Amino acid sequence: MAKPDVRALAAQVVYEVRGQGRSLSSALPAAEQHLDEGGSRALLRELCYGSLRYAPRLDAWLQLLLTQPLRRRDAVVGALLQVGLYELFFLRTPDYAVVSEAVRVARGFKRPWAAKLVNAVLRNARRREEELAALVESDEVARYAHPDWLIRRLHSDWPQDWQRILEANNARAPMTLRVNAMRTTRLAYCERLVEAGLAAHPARHGADALVLDEPADVMQLPGFAAGDVSVQDAAAQLAVGLLAVDAGQRVLDACAAPGGKTAHILEHARGEVELTAVEVDPARMRRVEETLSRLGLSACLATADLAKPEDWWDGRPFDRILLDAPCSATGVIRRHPDIKSLRRAEDIEDLTRRQQALLDVAWSVLAPGGRLVYATCSILRTENALNIERFLQRRDDAREFPIEVPWGQADSHGRQILPGEDGMDGFYYACLGKGEA
Repeated sequence: MAKPDVRALAAQVVYEVRGQGRSLSSALPAAEQHLDEGGSRALLRELCYGSLRYAPRLDAWLQLLLTQPLRRRDAVVGALLQVGLYELFFLRTPDYAVVSEAVRVARGFKRPWAAKLVNAVLRNARRREEELAALVESDEVARYAHPDWLIRRLHSDWPQDWQRILEANNARAPMTLRVNAMRTTRLAYCERLVEAGLAAHPARHGADALVLDEPADVMQLPGFAAGDVSVQDAAAQLAVGLLAVDAGQRVLDACAAPGGKTAHILEHARGEVELTAVEVDPARMRRVEETLSRLGLSACLATADLAKPEDWWDGRPFDRILLDAPCSATGVIRRHPDIKSLRRAEDIEDLTRRQQALLDVAWSVLAPGGRLVYATCSILRTENALNIERFLQRRDDAREFPIEVPWGQADSHGRQILPGEDGMDGFYYACLGKGEA
């Protein structure tokens, strides 16, 4: 039986993301299972990530190249054209190979016209390369490869930084590690990496963070299976310092999946805390379980809706709460380029309402004198500083702790890290204390 074609799989993944609303983190692993480890999987990932990273530009090009839009039911052909355009203009594959491979894939779509269309569009794209380049110069969506609504939102929120943010979103993210401080030190682990032929350097922020010079498969990392190290961006590692957890305290990780911050809290406290992790999605909770199991850590895991404390809370208040709230994820687009296709402008208002509701619930289970750290991987102010402002306006018993650190930038409330800043993902933090104002 013939193995599935890499480009056919790439087109299918792009179609599932853009045509069916499936996340890349779900669609891509399913496609990878059809291929052997090695070069084929690497090419598949490159084609999928690249086609989604530059999807707004590729859309603009296709509008120029197609004489009429493709019908919705033929979206998989459009996905193949996007993959072909990405390979044609961003990779080193010879033109004839790109065209011939794409045409061959199109013949398998059971659409007699598809192969001829794909051949014509890709050949025409190379002939009209100057027009395509001019479109990139004249059209902001094509130039920055972001949807128009997000460009406008970032221009409004970050008038001095919006272009830098867009450029950072299109860059490739580094692979950052979190050394398990219960088992080793950052210096000692760095030496083990060198022995394994992997180069790394300490991150600028995060006492446990190491940045690999080149990404590597996790199974190449010394002691990964044994729990000596995890993969986690440095910005996400900053949460544990803001929580300021002491031994013996009750801690709530309110939206726990995939478990990186849960594990980091336990590592930092050397397991001497009573930690409850809540996650509504059973599949994502399994990832938390797997993470803690690999690291030899334990916590009370509750697969439940945080908004319904009667389903998971035992009535005893928490001394520390981390609310890593569901958000637009606009700070991690460089890692999840499908966000450009999946997120819509109208999503943001719904998200902010949900964030406010979760803040209220978390606040209700926080002990007097306790601390709540609100975090998102968003860079939209309405989800971050403005959200905290709304919360403080209606809560007389809430006060904000200043975050005096050398990373990020102060906003009207809390602190914002922008994408690419000191090599980190975009992240927001605010610290709130419960008590009389």
